Amino acid sequence: MSHVLIVDDERDLAELIDFNLQAAGFSTRVAATGEAALTAASEQTPQLVLLDLMLPDISGTEVCRQLRSNALTRDVLIVMLTAKGEEADRVRGFEVGADDYVTKPFSVRELVLRIKAVLRRGTPAKEGAAPLTLGPLTLDVATHRFYVEGKEVLLTALEFRLLEHMMTRLGRVQTREQLLEEVWGLSSNLETRTIDTHVMRLRDKLGPARAHLETVRGVGYRIVAPLA
Repeated sequence: MSHVLIVDDERDLAELIDFNLQAAGFSTRVAATGEAALTAASEQTPQLVLLDLMLPDISGTEVCRQLRSNALTRDVLIVMLTAKGEEADRVRGFEVGADDYVTKPFSVRELVLRIKAVLRRGTPAKEGAAPLTLGPLTLDVATHRFYVEGKEVLLTALEFRLLEHMMTRLGRVQTREQLLEEVWGLSSNLETRTIDTHVMRLRDKLGPARAHLETVRGVGYRIVAPLA
């Protein structure tokens, strides 16, 4: 049973989400402030945090940043839940380590399906899996660590899965529809702009190898091998 920490100061909404997640088989805990969320996460590490961006004490982005900086919670999946839908807000959330972003208002049923999809794609890899290497890049699937020129670079769970997906399909173009279905775990008929944002952030983290992540205009993205 996956444990979900719901962080939202709107009591009615938090209770509605809590009820539906429990009905779907999750264990849950609700926190109405950022400080309460950090305390709850330290007492029982959740598999996923549903985190409102606007909280009465500290911001959701700061809660996310603190969760990512703590060794005990750095790999927790984080879904931002907010009334803000501007691109700048999404980018800021992803910059501090959010794995997905849901904008209010939303269907609770769709939210539950979205949470299940995020948990599926965040499932740890099997132990003993060989590291993936490409030029200066090393993706250690077994330990869920990523290195550029031997130096560790922190990736969110979704960034890690996206890079793994593309490195195991070297040279093959991955369309937005394929990425939605196979990495995001969502139906390809759903529109989302988060793919481009994630690819942009991932490309920045590749450092000297950023050119290996190519945009195929009008189609999608691909990882290519370095020139000999």
